[in-house]
Amino acid sequence: MNLERADLNLLVYLDVLLRERNVTRAANQLGLSQPAMSNGLKRLRELFGDPLLVRTREGMMPTERALELQPMVREALAAIDQVIQPNRDFAPADARRTFRIMASDYAESTLIPPLLKQLRVSAPGISLDIMTPSDVSFVDVEQGKVDMVINRFDSMPQSFHQATIWSDTFSCVMRADNPILQDYNLDSYLAAQHIWVSKTGMGVGVGVNPEDVQRLGWVDEAIGRLGQKRDISVFTRHYQVAMLLAEQSDLIVTVPTRLAQLATSNPRVALREPPLRIPPLELKMAWSPLLQQSAPHRWMRRLILDVGRQL
Repeated sequence: MNLERADLNLLVYLDVLLRERNVTRAANQLGLSQPAMSNGLKRLRELFGDPLLVRTREGMMPTERALELQPMVREALAAIDQVIQPNRDFAPADARRTFRIMASDYAESTLIPPLLKQLRVSAPGISLDIMTPSDVSFVDVEQGKVDMVINRFDSMPQSFHQATIWSDTFSCVMRADNPILQDYNLDSYLAAQHIWVSKTGMGVGVGVNPEDVQRLGWVDEAIGRLGQKRDISVFTRHYQVAMLLAEQSDLIVTVPTRLAQLATSNPRVALREPPLRIPPLELKMAWSPLLQQSAPHRWMRRLILDVGRQL
């Protein structure tokens, strides 16, 4: 493709068309008439030598070439936007905006409170919209609808930028008078009944298969390497609920240590190190390439990493 033949406005049209997959909605979003948008699609097809969007019974569907172009077009538009924006620094003390952050309840319980404390001092006009993993898809992140996602991830699109906030070990939380404390070792740990808790990745979750150790996560994989398995009585996706259940029963929950330490002042629970080696987990932050050069976004990412290091 030759730049002399290209109208950069067409890239804006293409970005919206591929996102909306509907000529009328794309025209409305850009404030154009439907004929003008249809003409833009015609010019795009000529420019790329490809239909780009094809009408099917399910509506307009992108071609393989269009799907290849979509992330490149978004990144190109983001770079162009940075070129033409005035060169000014972000002033957090004067800023008024909302950051949408997807965070697991592990991250929400451990990272968000000290982050909010910092924001109240350095950027009181900034608010946080905390979303759960089930609220967000990778497509939402890719399109910049969510500023960043903070969680433990089994997998992540290669186009995303990411950073590790911290590594964490595991601890066992149980009722302070749990009988296991009289003889706490690997045998008694495996003989006890447990609470399973985890929610990695994003999207709507599915039911757990207790026999599929590979999908149960770090704790059960570590136990499996010993040729053992634990007896799980409750499966939950909420760490705080898991700790509450452990406090009110003879069940044991094995959770990240930073979360377990939130209960150190609670006389009704006891904390112990696991009686086996469990590899540490990494809490990661990921974001869209569209937001990589955004000054407010860079500032927020640095603040989150700073708070993580302080913890």
